[in-house]
Amino acid sequence: MSRIISFAAITVGVAVFAGGAAIADNKATVKVPDGLAFSEFAGYETWQVVSVSQKPGIIDVIVGNPVLIEAYKSGVPGNGKPFPDGAKMAKIHWNSKTFSAAFPVNAPDTLHDIDFMARDSKRFTGEDHWGFAQFNYDAKADSFTPLGKGPGCGTACHQAAAKTDFVFTEFPKR
Repeated sequence: MSRIISFAAITVGVAVFAGGAAIADNKATVKVPDGLAFSEFAGYETWQVVSVSQKPGIIDVIVGNPVLIEAYKSGVPGNGKPFPDGAKMAKIHWNSKTFSAAFPVNAPDTLHDIDFMARDSKRFTGEDHWGFAQFNYDAKADSFTPLGKGPGCGTACHQAAAKTDFVFTEFPKR
């Protein structure tokens, strides 16, 4: 099992770094109405992997900026403290494909969308203090389209994770 997880993490990591260079799209200008801009997450392609996940047809990697990673390492959110302002994460979703018939492991295929979260208690004044954004990827246009109606578009879904500072993703032992 650990070999499969390691293989999946390596495969996803390679896809993160390889995929970032090929996209010459609208990252500099696209933003959620009255909310987060894609450009606020510049460099996400090189952030440290927090975790991986999958659901039927989709493989995800969750990456975090250095502020988020340091918070996780200090025990947040398990220690009852919130993530600090400046913490950011990206969840990159790919459509999945079977790596090979001989070795039936799902691997990332085409980019599907990217979700972002940013903690800023001055900017996002709701109880969670997180800003959320989802950007769907259109391969034909090589561009992203925002989904949602503002920075709080993920608040309702993340209410279920209120006890972990509105973050579902854990930082597993390495």
